[in-house]
Amino acid sequence: MIVGERDRSGTTATGLEVALDRALPETVPIGRPTAVFCVGACFHPDRRVEELTLVVNGTRHRPAAQRMPRPDRPCYRSGFWATIPIQPPNEPGELTLIADARLDDGTIASAPLGTMAVVDPPTPIDYERPSATGTNPLIAICMATYNPNLELFHTQIESIRAQTDTDWICLISDDCSAPNSYEAIVEAVAGDDRFILSRAPRRLSFYRNFERALWMAPAEAELVALSDHDDRWYPDKLATLRDAIQSAELAYSDLRRVDADGEVRGETLWEGRRNDHTNLASLLISNSIVGASCLFRRRVIERALPFPSGPGWDFHDHWLALVAMSLGDVAYVDRPLYDYVQHPGAVLGRVVTQQQAAPRRSEGLGVRIRRWEGFFGRWRAAYFSMFLQRDFHARVLLARCAGELTSRKRRALQLLVRAPRSPLAFAWLALRPARALFGWNETLRVEEVLVRGVFWRRLIAVRAWRRERPRRWPADASIPAFDPDNLGPRQRRWLARR
Repeated sequence: MIVGERDRSGTTATGLEVALDRALPETVPIGRPTAVFCVGACFHPDRRVEELTLVVNGTRHRPAAQRMPRPDRPCYRSGFWATIPIQPPNEPGELTLIADARLDDGTIASAPLGTMAVVDPPTPIDYERPSATGTNPLIAICMATYNPNLELFHTQIESIRAQTDTDWICLISDDCSAPNSYEAIVEAVAGDDRFILSRAPRRLSFYRNFERALWMAPAEAELVALSDHDDRWYPDKLATLRDAIQSAELAYSDLRRVDADGEVRGETLWEGRRNDHTNLASLLISNSIVGASCLFRRRVIERALPFPSGPGWDFHDHWLALVAMSLGDVAYVDRPLYDYVQHPGAVLGRVVTQQQAAPRRSEGLGVRIRRWEGFFGRWRAAYFSMFLQRDFHARVLLARCAGELTSRKRRALQLLVRAPRSPLAFAWLALRPARALFGWNETLRVEEVLVRGVFWRRLIAVRAWRRERPRRWPADASIPAFDPDNLGPRQRRWLARR
């Protein structure tokens, strides 16, 4: 994109070039604070960009990084990224994101990066409660489907029907399953008005499909549960969680791990890992609350929606758990209330653990350097996919839950946000893995991965210092695709066993 630039006298000339690596959200709901992760390149073909500022409807924001090395772009030192807080107006309209660049001759060049429509949030479904239900507050079960294993899907539907708590409805958002699969879903719930099926107009992915299911929850539903399409609930699951939630924002249970044939792989989720449902910092660093084990209050989704889209791998259950713990307490039921079915078609079932081969002594220097570059690339992935994702979540929580955060929870979020700049905050993050020596291993030492990411952020600036052109092995600060193999071995093993 090439646009005009304004010099100090107000004259205009062409020149500034900008490009985003990730598209901006198309819409943001009215009056709901959020944040947008913005990453891309900005350069001028004839002048050096000295400073970049991102402007949203007149509010200026300094990027977290600028003039970063991008060997994939015409200008090597053109990369930038930023998490931009967004406070949409209380009426429909449009937000415009602009890049303002101060060039080395003092002129200011501007370029539009994109627009986001400010819209009313989706309207919950209009629902008439069946006369067969009881008098307890209604539970909205939100299920996301996509080409489900039909045998497992039928088992899950029947396990929901068998609940001893009858005050529920089940909202199914289908993510454009194949026609034969969708017809089978329709047939499975036909004739039961407690099941409401809606097909998404386009493919969304599991994260956005769960978001869509939550938007469907009727205003009457005071409690919300999540359901996968391939598990098996025990008959007392909803009743037990309803009793357990009390004054908490969310209640969750243990689970039993089984394979598709029903063979038990684990009687509990917590083999080799401590369960902690009180520490917001630990939950932010490494999620320990599985979505299908939860029951939470409606105000959790009111703060959680719309789901933010960070730079890493987004998980709906992690985000909802963070919002619930930011708003108040979380309760735990210390026994399995459902069978979590593990099979290759599940999202986390596709995670493959692979050990990196050790370098051979016979390898030449060039091969060893390229191996080191790969190692350095994994630190880059740790920064973008892991650290910046947690940083992004922390910033959105600070905006959306500001009035409910206790001082301890607010401090935990702020410490992680400050880790790249504050020696004290960085020491806090770097020393947290030592908690495992006392049995507090609920994060699986993910902090070590985050620390490597912060180190990469420091080192990439040093490698690119005073280098306007790439060398033989250029530094690269482009955002990588998320790859579970870039995680530490503990985290890969945990994802695989889930």
